[in-house]
Amino acid sequence: MRSFHFSGSRIVKTGIAIFLTAVICEWFGWPPVFAVITAIVTIEPTVSDSIKKGLVRFPASAIGSAFAVLFITLFGNSPITYTLAAVSTILVCYKFNLHAGLLVATLTSVAMVEVIHDHVLISFFIRLGTTTIGLLVSTAVNMLVFPPNYRADILKSIQSISERAGTMLEHTFHTILFNSDANRQEDQELVKRLTTEIRKTEKLIHYHRDDFSLYPWVREREAELRMAERQLLFLHNLEFHLDALLRIPFHSIKWSPAERNIIMHAVTELANDLQNSNEYNHEKHQHQLKIIADFFWEDSKGVTTSDALHPTLFPPEFKILYELITIYDLVDKFFDPNSVKITKEAAE
Repeated sequence: MRSFHFSGSRIVKTGIAIFLTAVICEWFGWPPVFAVITAIVTIEPTVSDSIKKGLVRFPASAIGSAFAVLFITLFGNSPITYTLAAVSTILVCYKFNLHAGLLVATLTSVAMVEVIHDHVLISFFIRLGTTTIGLLVSTAVNMLVFPPNYRADILKSIQSISERAGTMLEHTFHTILFNSDANRQEDQELVKRLTTEIRKTEKLIHYHRDDFSLYPWVREREAELRMAERQLLFLHNLEFHLDALLRIPFHSIKWSPAERNIIMHAVTELANDLQNSNEYNHEKHQHQLKIIADFFWEDSKGVTTSDALHPTLFPPEFKILYELITIYDLVDKFFDPNSVKITKEAAE
């Protein structure tokens, strides 16, 4: 059965938290609005975040409630009361680094001005009670209902990035070798999109690791999580070298058509490895790498025997082959025997 998508599960959990919070407050005879506000903002991407930020939001809400009670007592229900309550709450929360609770504390403070008419001290403690209910209910719902599990998303994302990197690699070298007059803007935009995907996956891994101490199935997969991080690092480095390739001036490349075809064939094989991870062949990969490495060293001899005895700038051919060999090395590390298992599971 497919797990709920990230956004959908949070919407459902928020709805459940609101309902349960309102029911409990009604049972106590307390107004549920403040508890519901707290419950809404406490549903975080990870349970760990819900707990950490909940510990900040409670004292922040207490500060907001206290200022509301203070200024209602001094000025009654008036514009200056709203202003002082909000500004004072913001200043004190900022002073004590309660940034995660700033919004809910300020909302609580100004909303209390409207609803408190008498028994201000009792109202203050009721607000603390409703805030506590909202925090506890939303944290419990986040932990027990569709508990956050980003493993499948992480694995699929890594495979998707690998496939896209293979497509970009092939497209980039085709531009370099056979279409040097093409506009590089499109290729650079593709690299930026790849970078964005990598950043999103890094965030998912961060979320997954945040709940490490709360769920046994996360702890049991620590080795797999580390391997996913390692694969993502290789893909990030590959993206860096793709970007470097696009910055090489390749209008003056002197390779013959036959030499260009040899390089393009090697690139195509490499792109196929990234796009079809289950078919990766280490020996075939090493054979293609040797062809490119031999080509690189042959070109290197040409650099040292050229008219410029000690050239200060490497020719574009030298840079392109260097980047390609580096990418070959990264792909080989990406398909380490232990990490191939991760990529295979993502396809299931």
